[in-house]
Amino acid sequence: MRKLKVLPLLLASVMSVGLLAGCTGKAENEASPSAGNTGTSSQSSNDYSKGFPEKVSLDIPVYERAFEGWNVADNFYTRYVQKEFGDKFNIKVNFIPITRTNEVRDFEQLLAANKAPDIIFHYDMPQALNYYGEGVLQQLNYDEVAKYAPTYWKKMSKTIEQYGSVDGKKTFVFAARPNYNNWVTIVRKDWVEKVGMKVEDLTSLEKTNEMLMKWKQAGLGTLSGALTRNSFNYSYAFRDWPIDPKYRALYSDLAVADFTTADTERWLRNLNYQYHNGLIDKEFYLRDDEAKVKAQFVAGKTGTFGFYMASNTDVFSATLKNNPDAQFDVLPPDWGVPQGRKPQGRADWPFGLIMGINHKSSEMERAAVWMYLEWLSQPQNLFFMQNGVEGQNYTLDADGLPVKKADFKGESKLSQNNNKDYWALVTEIAEFNTPELTRKANLRNWAPAGYEQLADKMIKYWDQTAEYRTPDAMFTVVLKKVSEYKADLNALFQEQYLKVVMASPDKFDAVYAEAKKKFLEAGYQEILDEKQKAIDAKQFK
Repeated sequence: MRKLKVLPLLLASVMSVGLLAGCTGKAENEASPSAGNTGTSSQSSNDYSKGFPEKVSLDIPVYERAFEGWNVADNFYTRYVQKEFGDKFNIKVNFIPITRTNEVRDFEQLLAANKAPDIIFHYDMPQALNYYGEGVLQQLNYDEVAKYAPTYWKKMSKTIEQYGSVDGKKTFVFAARPNYNNWVTIVRKDWVEKVGMKVEDLTSLEKTNEMLMKWKQAGLGTLSGALTRNSFNYSYAFRDWPIDPKYRALYSDLAVADFTTADTERWLRNLNYQYHNGLIDKEFYLRDDEAKVKAQFVAGKTGTFGFYMASNTDVFSATLKNNPDAQFDVLPPDWGVPQGRKPQGRADWPFGLIMGINHKSSEMERAAVWMYLEWLSQPQNLFFMQNGVEGQNYTLDADGLPVKKADFKGESKLSQNNNKDYWALVTEIAEFNTPELTRKANLRNWAPAGYEQLADKMIKYWDQTAEYRTPDAMFTVVLKKVSEYKADLNALFQEQYLKVVMASPDKFDAVYAEAKKKFLEAGYQEILDEKQKAIDAKQFK
């Protein structure tokens, strides 16, 4: 492979908030005898850095996002990993599909069946702490990580040492999370203009609803919709500004809905209005994954779509096949924000994937994990996994940045999110030697050919709304009631929020009051009480 002029870097962004400590209610680690870890951290005297004396099976989780024609467990890149990494060290690398929309369920079922991968990961700390509380993670020895993964450790050690311990026990390692984001909501610009408006006019929820009513009257289509479940950040735009840190700590939790707040009531009233006026996909509750939401947009039935934009997405080309005159734009950040409020959002923690080691993994399997993170952290390997084969997937420009070949369909084709689910174990985005080069490269990775202006707007709006993004509180104790009730509350939320949304507008108040009562009695009040106790004791950051 040709020598690159610019190589990706893994840069850990660090915040000074201290170690997680003081956790309670943890079950004893149930590590198998071969794990070399029965509740105290340990490092084997064996050295497997040159390879294993016997074949080791390494099971790596990978998100299954239902990309058409993409086999997440067997493709050009999984075979490349086996050849270039696995065969070298006598490791059989197995990629274990985890559905993105049901990842906790998948992990829990695999854990119950003793078939879980060696890495147990999640993007949110409360859920990672829940795995810890279940006793399904090993206690780690960070010297062992440094031994087998020196490159990875050098880049991530400050973040790991700052955030990785729970109750004084070394539990987690992390991927880097630089401060960039490629989530975007696009809109059918041609629809907006057909009803005499401009995309720039959509400066509030009220203006957007006005436009949606005009879409309905013109017979164009509706706002897209999806079933809300599993991850609960729906109410941010309906909250007061500036935030109250204690209020935020009490009610912000990706794992459990803030169903009883005035913020949620405002969100529900708007959904009820949109539903009964035919402004939103009438069967939004059936759209329980991204592929189903996308299908409605591609078919020309809805006029908006939110997704992580990547240069090889097919959403634009697929929509144009059905609607040759379609035009696209990025919705302004205030499009879903009630007048007088701010475009609030959830700021990411300074780490990406949070990773623990399965309590059933052996000493050699654990070492293989660190060796894989080290292999993936090598600039040439990371670059390959992010970009593919030079001359096929991309060429290099004068700055040494990859220029993707549009519509490449060969064997080395990347997944629709540029293979991110394989390299997200070490970083959230591709980085280069300077912030300017990184942004330039990101624009290429995020913008399909001909749609560069959409990526420009996406980044502009991200910068404009930075002050309104704040992180959730990080509790320094395990919230046992969250773990105990979250699954039941998630199911109850889906049932009750849909009941409220579909209730006759004149019965909204009564139906919502009854729904809140059921939610509180089903365990949410106990969660609030537990959180309040921790907040009063200042056990949160």
